[in-house]
Amino acid sequence: MNVPNLLTISRFVLIPVFLFCFFLDYLKTSFVILAIAGLTDVADGYYARTHKQVTPMGTMLDPLADKMMMLAVVVSLLLSGMMPWQAALAMFIRDAGMILGSAYFYVKGKKTVPANAFGKWTTVLYYLGIFFIFFEFSFAITYLWCVIVFSFVTSFIYIGQFARLNRSRT
Repeated sequence: MNVPNLLTISRFVLIPVFLFCFFLDYLKTSFVILAIAGLTDVADGYYARTHKQVTPMGTMLDPLADKMMMLAVVVSLLLSGMMPWQAALAMFIRDAGMILGSAYFYVKGKKTVPANAFGKWTTVLYYLGIFFIFFEFSFAITYLWCVIVFSFVTSFIYIGQFARLNRSRT
C-alpha cells in the first residue's frame, strides 16, 4: 500500500459520501466532494509517476474508481432529472464499450493503449459539464452533448491507435 493507492481508495470512500450529500439536496457540498475526488485522481497519478510508485493494483483500481465515481454522478443526475436519459445512455454506452473492449483485448493478449491527452481532456470537459449542470447554467446540457460527441471522437482515436499498435500482432 502506498500513497497513490491510498488516494485511489479514498475515491471509493467518497462515492457514498457524494451520494449521501446529493440525495439530501446538498448540491454544492456534493459537487465539492466530486471535485476532491477529481483532485485525488490527478494527485495519485502524478505522485505515482514522479515517485516511481506505479503498481499493478493502482493501475487496475485507478480507472475503476474514476468510472465508479462518474457512474454515481451520472445516475444521481439522471434520477434527479438534472440530466436527460439520452445523455446518460450515450455516456454509459461509450464507457461500457471502452471498458469491455479493453478487457476483451487484454484477455486476448493484445496490447492496449494507455490513457493519452485526449482521454484526459475528455475527463476535464466532463467535470466542467457536471459543474455547469450542478450550478444550473442555461447551456449546461448543450455543452454536455458537445462533450459526449468529443468523447466518442476520442474513442475512435483510441481504436485507431489500438489497431496500429496491434497490426503486426495477429
